[in-house]
Amino acid sequence: MKKKNLVNELRWRGMIHDIMPGTEEQLKKEMTTAYVGIDPTADSLHIGHLVSLMMLKHLQLFGHKPIALVGGATGMIGDPSGRSEERNLLDEEVLRHNQKCIEKQLVKFLDFSPECENRAELVNNYDWMKEFSFLGFLRDVGKHLTVNYMIAKDSVKKRLETGISFTEFSYQLVQGYDFYHLYRKKNCKLQMGGSDQWGNITAGTELIRRKDGGEAFALTCPLITRADGGKFGKTEQGNVWLDPRYTSPYKFYQFWINTSDEDAEKYIKIFTLLSREEIDGLIAEHRQAPHHRLLQKALAKELTVMVHSQEDYDAAVDTSQILFGKGTTETLKKLSASDLLAVFEGVPQIKISKRELQAGIDALELLAVKSDVFPSKGEARRTIKSGGVSINKERLRNAEETVTSSALLQDKFILVQRGKKNYFLLCAE
Repeated sequence: MKKKNLVNELRWRGMIHDIMPGTEEQLKKEMTTAYVGIDPTADSLHIGHLVSLMMLKHLQLFGHKPIALVGGATGMIGDPSGRSEERNLLDEEVLRHNQKCIEKQLVKFLDFSPECENRAELVNNYDWMKEFSFLGFLRDVGKHLTVNYMIAKDSVKKRLETGISFTEFSYQLVQGYDFYHLYRKKNCKLQMGGSDQWGNITAGTELIRRKDGGEAFALTCPLITRADGGKFGKTEQGNVWLDPRYTSPYKFYQFWINTSDEDAEKYIKIFTLLSREEIDGLIAEHRQAPHHRLLQKALAKELTVMVHSQEDYDAAVDTSQILFGKGTTETLKKLSASDLLAVFEGVPQIKISKRELQAGIDALELLAVKSDVFPSKGEARRTIKSGGVSINKERLRNAEETVTSSALLQDKFILVQRGKKNYFLLCAE
């Protein structure tokens, strides 16, 4: 069932930063086509794109038509907004490849099916910008916005001190023309984006007004921040990607599980489709017992299932239990090498000989001589006898047991646990 007031929904979720007068009335009046621009500089989206995707998702759920614009042309120029220096530009072949990969990810958020009345569309601005000649663009677009108007934009102002190329300076003209083109060809009356895009978006509404005398609207969401001042979506390893090739579902799940309480209260409104009643209930319950991390668990579940799958979520939960003693040998065997290393990041890694392992190594020899899991055979024997040693989550019951290459996980690792909390990763080479 389609809902009624999109602006009210976005407002309580904390997803509105600026909104042009008349936008709410337009959205109440009729099914409205709106678009968000996506930068195709990589062949995967990352979680920094999630806010825009959720805006489009809510838009469609409220009965409006979403357009995702992949900026093939603008990706060749580079947006100065929020940047202190010019970035590397990409060629058409790379941009087309990136677009195809991004399209596969968008299907998880938006309904593109032909039978859907307000089905989503994916467009690439290179398709209409490539036909422009330089002189044609100056004549048809450039003359409608003054340099005074363009310099007044914050995205340009901040760069004037350090220097801005004409290429980047012209970016708002290109993005403004995108809005104009979609307004003319697809009756698109609203552009949405991050708050740093306000200047570029309003350049589009101004171009529509000056060229056609038409009325178009703008809505931006706040730039997402972390409570500790760190940049949202950034880890020590870099971006958190939606593509499992770059960020595994386990690592993706862990990012949300490790969110602070303060951030979790904000993120669960922005990044999930849970209702107001469900979220208010979760927040109240979480505050009663924050150590149970109910908010983080709900956030991680909703997003891992949405971006990946229920199966990936279940596997991530199982994997995360390994460190708390609840994992099994079967769980370990299912892990990829990268996930295994991620789970046991910081655990001592000890090299052993794969050739010797193929012939078989006595457990005492392996743990006290071939590796330094134990300082002596005597200590190893006593700990094994008391049931304090596990290999790949199976308790070692006999100190003379032979360990062979069949114990290797991913044909490389053996996980040794000494006591409750001491782990060692033996790496066969």
